Amino acid sequence: MIHRLWPRSIRSRLLLTTVVSVGAALVILVAAFNLLFARRLDANATDQARTRAEAERTVLKVVKGIVRDDDSGRSVPTGDIWVFGQTGVVEQPRSTAVSPAVNSAAMQMRSDSSGTTDVGNFRLAVVPVPNKEHQVGSVVAAVPLEPYEEAERAALVASVVLSLIVLVVVALVTRAILAHALRPVADMTASARAWSDRDLDERFGFGQPYDELTELAATLDQLLDRNAAALRRERRLTAEISHELRTPLARIAAEAELALRRTRTEEEYRAALDVVEQNARTMARIIDTLLAAARAGADVTHESASALEAAERATDAATEVARAHGIELAIDQASVDAQVAANLELTTQILQPVVDNACRHARTRATIGIDRADRAVVFTIGDDGEGVSAEDTQRIFLPGVRGRATLDGSGAGLGLALARRLAESVGGTVEASPGPTGAFTVRIPAPLRRTEGRDLEIPAP
Repeated sequence: MIHRLWPRSIRSRLLLTTVVSVGAALVILVAAFNLLFARRLDANATDQARTRAEAERTVLKVVKGIVRDDDSGRSVPTGDIWVFGQTGVVEQPRSTAVSPAVNSAAMQMRSDSSGTTDVGNFRLAVVPVPNKEHQVGSVVAAVPLEPYEEAERAALVASVVLSLIVLVVVALVTRAILAHALRPVADMTASARAWSDRDLDERFGFGQPYDELTELAATLDQLLDRNAAALRRERRLTAEISHELRTPLARIAAEAELALRRTRTEEEYRAALDVVEQNARTMARIIDTLLAAARAGADVTHESASALEAAERATDAATEVARAHGIELAIDQASVDAQVAANLELTTQILQPVVDNACRHARTRATIGIDRADRAVVFTIGDDGEGVSAEDTQRIFLPGVRGRATLDGSGAGLGLALARRLAESVGGTVEASPGPTGAFTVRIPAPLRRTEGRDLEIPAP
């Protein structure tokens, strides 16, 4: 129930919390003020009664132990005052406002040396009339309490009204401050929502964070960057899968349709199944490569791997293609082993499409060479085919584009594009060199390490 009543928005919760806190503080302050004020009024009433009794005592004379009232020294009316001597009442109020109960209480206080009591709406105080060391009488003064009670009630009402006004003002000011303070958050939320629907490249761009709001903006910018990158990878992966799988799927469907249309010989069925198997393998290779590219784009780890082992894996993976084309595939004996700044699987995925391409375009032989360069490991994949024309050196790296020198029309036109993208994801490159023979250069950074005691970084062996 409380959870349902609690406001949902941060602005409302902050406003409610502020109003409740200030209201509680005002209640405590009003209660404390009125309590102290009531005590002060009570003390004032007592002081007033005693002061009047003392003033009356100053005009009294004691003659031979008898208390007498000296009217000559009186400057104010006696009011509600009783003067008692040893023989009885010397003076008493003539006012009809004094009730019998008050008069009786004054009579009872005549023998007291000091003290106060409340009777009805009066506060009574007694002071002694001494004669040397003995008390020969007393004076009792009564003060009406109505003015003090009215002052107490007026103070209570005024403090409550003032507290309510303060609470309303605090609520209005807090609401305005919260609206002004949280407006940038609402604007950023609306902008981020709009950008996610229209434009993935918009950012808040507040620069270096210097407060909570700019820190939030910087965090949202980073989140938008990650979301935009993820969406681009998803769109690219979807488009590539849709584009690249369409051709092998169409071939499989066509072969199956032709096989079902009429009865064929065993050799014809076998040929049709060979086409289906070849296109199924092409689809599997496309899917593996696309997924590897997507994983590499999403999370590039800072691992290292052996360049020679990656080349051997790529060679093993291309053995079937080399055998199908009658190509001798080998790793150059002059190759050196070195570490690359990428994990083994990713390095193999970079090399494999380039090695497959060399096997498809070579006449008799394809080779892989490994060498060290400036802070990088260089793989050189060459073949004795017709080579790459100058106009194709960049064109063949576009998705879906095959080189003009393709001999059998095989391949999906995707391997080299993905090889370059995978290499770039780790800071490397894949380049084609024009010439009479095929030559591709794959450059992958080498791991860096710090020399002991120095800040200089050198490639790890």
